[in-house]
Amino acid sequence: MPSHIIPPSRYILGALALAFSLGGAAQAAPASSAVQAVTITADGALRRPVAPGIYEAAYSPATRALYVASAEATTGTQGGVIYKLDPETLQTLGMTHTDDKNFGLAMNPSGTTLFITNSLDASVSAMDTASGRIKMRTKFTERSKDGSAYGPRKVIYDAAQKALYVGGVGDPGVIWHIDADTLQVKSVIQNAGKWVTGLLLDPETHRLYAANGGGEVLVIDTRESRILERWTPGDGKEWLLLNLALDKARHRLYVTDNSKRKAVAVFDTRTGKMTNRLDKLGDSLDIQFDAQRDRLYVSHRQAGTFSIVDANTLETVRTFALPAMPNSVLIGPDRKAVYVTIKTPPNKDYSASGAGSIARIALP
Repeated sequence: MPSHIIPPSRYILGALALAFSLGGAAQAAPASSAVQAVTITADGALRRPVAPGIYEAAYSPATRALYVASAEATTGTQGGVIYKLDPETLQTLGMTHTDDKNFGLAMNPSGTTLFITNSLDASVSAMDTASGRIKMRTKFTERSKDGSAYGPRKVIYDAAQKALYVGGVGDPGVIWHIDADTLQVKSVIQNAGKWVTGLLLDPETHRLYAANGGGEVLVIDTRESRILERWTPGDGKEWLLLNLALDKARHRLYVTDNSKRKAVAVFDTRTGKMTNRLDKLGDSLDIQFDAQRDRLYVSHRQAGTFSIVDANTLETVRTFALPAMPNSVLIGPDRKAVYVTIKTPPNKDYSASGAGSIARIALP
């Protein structure tokens, strides 16, 4: 999810995004009866515009719907929207208006609760997918060393603990460990490096991997909420690491860099050493690994493309043109399709220059 990461004041977190009391915090709104325009790209992707400032997507097996976070990034607009979409047609099924702008998403396994990071308000919210209502919200009180509030970016659900991990953009960054049922903070992992950008959970090994803007991968023991190791590419170059994907069979951890190295670093999870770097992919933002098809799915924000990569040969199998700025990637239900959110270039005040889109790419 992915975007450039820069120092987190409230103003700058608006640029990063281009990176509630229970009463009245949110309300469900009926979708418009009008059918939204959908196009089929030259590469065969289904695409439709959604809203200015869309970010991550998540799927709920309970409602059989796709949810997309939006910051509604237009000048003078307060709050955000969670859009409920048909995963096949991408048509809007419903909307939840929120007091805060929305960025990262995570779904519990049953699909009954959607967890949302509100990056500009230093909070995380929980939405009931059946009603579309925001049922809980927690605001973080910690401050970065420059006095600014942390910007919660990535959120990930840990089914074994019924807990959330939320990465905080700040210097030094933090990772909150939160009870998913109450949204109460259980512990805070401190000194997580400059700007915690990406998170990935490996429940079988009790490991949480975290990427940061200082070019580190943190290996965290989820049983103790303790940093065990800090990995770096070790090539003497400056990296700004973003998002992660794990190929357990090959012991590979893939970590993207969209700005400094414009490549994907490949770490050996047994040694913590960088064993390869995928330069031919160019700038890489979000990445997902599909073990069933042995494929990597990678978005390239600056190039305006999306790649399907053979995980065995690390060669690109297919490229889709999805201008202007492909952002987050989600593998859909039953792995029948992959979804890509697509942003528009920012204006000088960091508002969106147009409506962001979502694309559905059918998988063979």
